[in-house]
Amino acid sequence: MKDLIAYIAKALVDKPEEVNVTEIEGEQTSVIELKVAKEDLGKVIGKQGRTARAMRTILSAASTKIRKRSVLEIIE
Repeated sequence: MKDLIAYIAKALVDKPEEVNVTEIEGEQTSVIELKVAKEDLGKVIGKQGRTARAMRTILSAASTKIRKRSVLEIIE
């Protein structure tokens, strides 16, 4: 899941080298934290949060396959 979010984020931003993804795993839920450069934050969130919502939807669909819940947190 971490690699999936990193791949999508790097394709969206101008500075892909500053994309940092960390995964905190629990028993049933894993939290994926995405940190990008300050000037790329708007590109990852998108208009009215549409890009972020789409990334969360893809993450949810992929994590359903492995029967685990995943949450995406975008860190400023």
